[in-house]
Amino acid sequence: MTTTNEVLVDLAADIDEVARLVEGLDDKTWSRSTPAPGWSIADQVAHLTFIFTLAKNAAAAPDRFRAMTAAAAQDFNGAVNAALAQFNAFPPRELLARFRAEGDASLKALTAVPADQTVPWLVRPLPPAVLAGAGMMEVFGHGQDIADALGVRREPTDRLRHLVHFASLTRDFGYQARGTTPPADPFRFMLTAPSGEVWTEGPEDATQTVSGPAHDLCLLVTRRRHRDDLELTATGDDAEAWLDVAQAYRGPAGEGRAPGQFAKTVV
Repeated sequence: MTTTNEVLVDLAADIDEVARLVEGLDDKTWSRSTPAPGWSIADQVAHLTFIFTLAKNAAAAPDRFRAMTAAAAQDFNGAVNAALAQFNAFPPRELLARFRAEGDASLKALTAVPADQTVPWLVRPLPPAVLAGAGMMEVFGHGQDIADALGVRREPTDRLRHLVHFASLTRDFGYQARGTTPPADPFRFMLTAPSGEVWTEGPEDATQTVSGPAHDLCLLVTRRRHRDDLELTATGDDAEAWLDVAQAYRGPAGEGRAPGQFAKTVV
């Protein structure tokens, strides 16, 4: 079983990877639009900085966390936009420093939480390992937007194992975002890691299955690629339909990405 420390070590590596993507950019490039409509590279980093600020407080100062997230319960999009405005007030170099600092602080705060305890989060309390997995999902998705804006390819690693597990835990989020009822039967995920290892999630006797590259699944559930551009195969009507609605985050699904929007060499 994956330990909290293992997830946090890999999350630290993901944070560093995104930081290195932007650390040499000039101010004009920080303002470049990303595939997320209305979001610049600076917006992506500001959002991640806010997420790690939330995680730090959830683990180390729960009352402060609850105060910070009270507005989100009433107006989710408004709270997100307010956070962007808050952190975008900083010039790029300072924003990057805050991103690194808040990332490090959240890792330290989560490390101090016993594995058998939970910390408050946006909908319900989560174990620290699961919250760290949510952090990896955020860094993967927003990091992909930054990479796409810059036209660079990120090399997939087996750190994706944590995001694959998180995606299996959040299978129903896409249905919930659309107000539909999730299927009762569980899915079986059979995914090939960047190293070639096969990762599995879900019961062996499940009749609904999803298989293919693990990296493709991560792109799907973060809605950074359209299913038509991914090599994922579904068996069963429910699994086939899930490929159209999959997302590993709560809240609105967003526009997603169009078929053929990105060259295969970028993926």
